Parts: sequence; structure tokens; C-alpha cells
Amino acid sequence: MKGRNRTLKAASLAAALAAVILAWALAAAMAARPFLPSPWSTAARLAGRMADGSLALHLGASARRVGLALLFAGPAAAALGLASGRSKRLDAFVSPFVYLLHPLPKIAFLPIIMLVLGLGDAAKVFLIALIIFGQVLVSARDAARAVPDALIESMRSLGAGRAAVARHVVFPSALPALLSALRVSLGTAIAVLFIAESFASETGLGWYIVDAWTRIDYVDMYAAILALALFGLAAYLLIDAAEAYLCRWRDVD
Repeated sequence: MKGRNRTLKAASLAAALAAVILAWALAAAMAARPFLPSPWSTAARLAGRMADGSLALHLGASARRVGLALLFAGPAAAALGLASGRSKRLDAFVSPFVYLLHPLPKIAFLPIIMLVLGLGDAAKVFLIALIIFGQVLVSARDAARAVPDALIESMRSLGAGRAAVARHVVFPSALPALLSALRVSLGTAIAVLFIAESFASETGLGWYIVDAWTRIDYVDMYAAILALALFGLAAYLLIDAAEAYLCRWRDVD
């Protein structure tokens, strides 16, 4: 059953990819303009840039920034969200900040962040971490609140303490929601990364896309956009693999 589900998922992904490529190829053929190259020339340029290392360097810079932001923000947001979801006293302190700050567009803080942290990687990593932190925190808090009280009381009746309840009940119950929040936050973070890297930067896929646009090298520009899309797809697939392993208790044949 599991193997069949994986096969169906892979087939669906392949079909969606084929549909996107076909639509792109038809649009390029109908437009017949330099600003919309074919997917074949774009893929060839991407392979060439990756082979000579020029695009791989910028892909590595973008991946490093997202990875650092995830490392700094993810565990802290999950821990605080789970704790506030199960503690009314802590939630009374955390909730006002969530309601006040979470709805604000984080990209609006970029000029202030750059004034404080400078124009280097620190500002970009902090901005992405801010996005990940907020979305994971809210999802963790809501997921922890949704854990049935009866389940927790059952564990306590067996002699389990707070740490055991958090480890064996709250965290496993909230894990699927945490991974879903991670998917959403990474998608938003990658989009914001493009904007952040286009400001006062000389590395990263965002910078490379804007640079190719200013050089009127549209094939190069689309190759970098394709690299950014594949990077996002790879992140999603990694999260899916982590969910399949960590949440295998949900698989019921």
C-alpha cells in the first residue's frame, strides 16, 4: 500500500511537471519573443551554468541563508508554540505578540533590519528566520491546543510527568501540523529571499535573476528562476520524506 501511494504521488508529480513544461513550450512558441525562451534552451543553460559553477555558487548562497534561518528559528518557534499551546499562563504572555506582529508583512521590516544588521548575510538570514518563526509558532500553538485533554489525562493517570506527556503525546500529535507549517513558511521564505537578495547583494539566486535581467540575458534569467523553483521543490520533497518517516504511525492500511 505504501509503495503504491509513493508511485501514485511520483506519477502525479511527473504529470504536473509535464503539463507545466508543455504549457511553457507552447507559450514560448506562440509568443516567439526573446523574453520568453523555450524550456529546452533554459534547461540547457541551467545545466551549463551548474556545470561551470557560476550558478551553483549562487544556489549555494541562497540555500545557506535559508538553512541558517531554519536552524535558528524552527526549533525555537516549535518549542515556544507547543509550550504556549499547553500553558494558559505562557499563552497569555505570548498571544498578544502573536496577534500584533504575525499579520504584519515581514518584508516591510527589511530596510530597518538592514540598518541594524548591515547589508550582509545577517540581515537576509534574520528576515527569513522571522518569517519561519512566526508561521511555525502559530501552527505549533494551535496544534498543541488541539491535542485531546482525555489523551493527556490518560497518560498522567499512568504516572507520566510533563516531560513524558510532551514527548509522547503533544509533540507527536502536533508534528504533522509543524511540518505543514514548515512547508508554507519555506515557500514564503524562498519568495522573500528573492527580494532580499536583490538588495545590496552580489550572491544568491535573487541577485543572479536581477543581474541577468539587467544584462537582457533572458535565457540566463529563466535558468536562475528554474534553479530557484527546483530548490523550492527539493525542500518540499525533503519535508515530505521527513514526514513519511517521522509520522509513519499515521499510515493505516
